[in-house]
Amino acid sequence: MPWYKGDYPPSYKNQPAALREKAVEIASALLQDSADEAAAIAAGLKQARELLTNHKEKNHKTENHGKQQL
Repeated sequence: MPWYKGDYPPSYKNQPAALREKAVEIASALLQDSADEAAAIAAGLKQARELLTNHKEKNHKTENHGKQQL
């Protein structure tokens, strides 16, 4: 069963909203590709964490680009 905004697996309950929304998006896409529900839940959360971590690191580097370090 694919999930939608506001409807997510119980294991996503205590995750930050941005992480939960991305994890739901990824897990739902995996389910549409015939993935096992438990595997989709785990993979969705793992991939969402990686994406958001990489996004934050990229933004941090962009913000500091061109600034002199003292």
